[in-house]
Amino acid sequence: MAKSETVRNAERLVEVMMKGNDASHDAAHAFRVRDLALSLAHEEALGLSSSPISLEIVELAALLHDIGDYKYLKNPSEEKIVEDFLVKEGLDIDKSSKILDIIKQMGFKEEINGASNGYQSHTLEFGVVQDADRLDAIGAIGIARCFTFGGSRNRVLHDPNIHPRLDLSKHQYMNKDEQTTVNHFHEKLLKLKDLMKTKAGKRRAEKRHKFMEEFLTEFYEEWTGKA
Repeated sequence: MAKSETVRNAERLVEVMMKGNDASHDAAHAFRVRDLALSLAHEEALGLSSSPISLEIVELAALLHDIGDYKYLKNPSEEKIVEDFLVKEGLDIDKSSKILDIIKQMGFKEEINGASNGYQSHTLEFGVVQDADRLDAIGAIGIARCFTFGGSRNRVLHDPNIHPRLDLSKHQYMNKDEQTTVNHFHEKLLKLKDLMKTKAGKRRAEKRHKFMEEFLTEFYEEWTGKA
């Protein structure tokens, strides 16, 4: 199916706004999440793939989800870029609201300690977009992104004396003081498999999760000189 002009404009916005980010949250990440979300939508086979409106909501939410991310925010005005874009594109209020709601609620920090925001359980659009973003955070690409982000923030690779914070509050998660890159696997990435919303997402997460576990086993053995 041909891309709409709004989708093409969204792709251009992503390329401009995410150009200065490190490779863990660049335009390629947004495009992978979009492709994953559309793939999950078709795999779920629960009506999404037959609804052009739902697919457009999924595609735009996936493409735009990291614009204005707090980790890269340079100016508070950037938080309104997506909203202003949707208005400029002439999307109706209902569609725009669904896209913005998905983006606002899909972050891991909104679900820490099992807290539910209520929105995620009501729309399949939300499920496939959030699952797609989480799939890109685990597996081989997830490992690459994790170390890329840690390197961009000059984080210590690993320190056995710094333990993962396993009972995190939202505030603690957003303030990653004195944490190592490897600890991020335990604080977030290894938890994502069990937080998937769709059946398709759960299936794909199993393989990626196992790959991370195997990687960490090898990492710790090499770190201690056992391998």
